[in-house]
This record gives sequence, structure tokens and C-alpha cells, in this order.
Amino acid sequence: MFNTTLKPLLLSVALLATSLASQAQSTTNNLHDSWNALLNKHVVAINHNHSTEVDYAAIKREHAQLKTYLDSLSAVTQNEFYAWEKPKQLAFLINAYNAWTVELILTKYPDIKSIKDLGSFFSSPWSKAFVPLLGKTRSLDDIEHGLIRGSGKYNDPRIHFAVNCASIGCPALRGEAFTATELESQLQQQTVRFLSDTTRNFAQENTLNISSIFKWYGDDFEQGFNGANTLQQFFLQYSDALKLVPAQQKALKNNDMKVKFLDYSWDLNARQ
Repeated sequence: MFNTTLKPLLLSVALLATSLASQAQSTTNNLHDSWNALLNKHVVAINHNHSTEVDYAAIKREHAQLKTYLDSLSAVTQNEFYAWEKPKQLAFLINAYNAWTVELILTKYPDIKSIKDLGSFFSSPWSKAFVPLLGKTRSLDDIEHGLIRGSGKYNDPRIHFAVNCASIGCPALRGEAFTATELESQLQQQTVRFLSDTTRNFAQENTLNISSIFKWYGDDFEQGFNGANTLQQFFLQYSDALKLVPAQQKALKNNDMKVKFLDYSWDLNARQ
């Protein structure tokens, strides 16, 4: 009698738990959907898909949607975040950096020509603490250099081709949100996309002309990612993207190829 009465109750509890778990998973999966929608609509590929322009005016008209997304990021607790797998954490942080960078631009747009206009003589725009994230008010620097690079947890230099500084010289803002399930392929695509852009990276005879990103963050590319312990070894992994002929590959491998860092454009990546 006891077992007969208890069985339906246990079944109901189990179904409820399954439903709640499913709802929680669905909510997590959909966390970046509104950001994805904004990117899909308002990021335009240019330069043979090597670069993108952002329609800040259009996003400003839909600012409520962006604000709702940012609020959803702020609602994620530290305990929730640390319970996630690394790809999910990293996708979250990259999206957060990019979305709050757009938010920062919108505080002055259209009266802005460069993100640097939002800084001052004493501080850069990246050092402004205005991002409520994971229990603290953080700066963009805190997200990139603290949570992503400084944590030592992710050790993936390809993040430099995913986080976007709202500038023409920066790797393209991707027209979709980063997700845990697609993160590996997204990072790889962003890397090839940037390195194959001959306006910012190209080999000419015995000189490899590359973006200043590799000067500023060179150490990140020498931390053993896919076995690369030097910047040259990292570049050799992407010989096809850089269009290196065999003789250039050999020179790069033997450290006989000159490396020149190109000027970096801080002009706003705005859609005209």
C-alpha cells in the first residue's frame, strides 16, 4: 500500500526536476540569443569578409535590447560561472567584452571618431570601471587582461582575434555571438580571417609585415598553444592564411625572416 501510494508522487517529483533542469539548460543556452540577433542584423562584412563594420546608429535605436542582454550577463553569479565548463566561460567573457564595448561607444555616438575619444589624459577608455559583472564593477581591461588572459585558465592566444576594440585596426567583430559548442571553430575562423587579411598581415620577400597586436601581446603567442613557443612557430601554424611560400616558411622557421609591425588604425569601425 505504501509503495503504491508513493510511486506516483516520486514520479511527479522526478518529472518536475527534469523539467526544471531542462528549463535551466534552455535559459543558459539562450543567454546570448539577443546579442546574436543584434550582431546578425547590424554587423556588416567588408574587405572580402576580412573585416566588419558596425551599424551603431541602428543598435542605438534598439538600445533596450542591448541593455536587456547586458542585464542578463550581470545577473550571472560567480558560483554559476565557475560551475560552467571552460568553453562556456570563455564564450561568456568574450561576448561580455564585445557587448560592453558597443555599450561604451553608444554613450557618445555619433559624436565620436575613435574609442580613444572616451578616455582622458589620465586614464584610457579600457580602464573605466562601468561593467557590473560576476559580483564586481569591472573595466574592459579587467575582463580581457584579468578574467581572460590573467587567469591562466584558458591559455588561448586566439582570443585576440575574438575580442573587439571597436577600431578599424582590430580583428573583425564577429557577426554572431560566441557559444560554448562552436567556440573552437569560431576562434579558428577568426584567426584565419585576420591573418589572411593582406591589409594588416602580409609577407613581402624576406619580411613578414604583421599587426601591432603581435607586438603588444607577443608573449601570449609563446605559451605553448598547439606547441608554439615562439611567435614564429605560431605563424607557421597559419602559413596558408599568411600565404607563405616554402622559402619564407623555411626562413621563418630558422628565425631568418624580418618581422615588421604595421601601424594600427584606431578609427571607429562604424558603418557609414
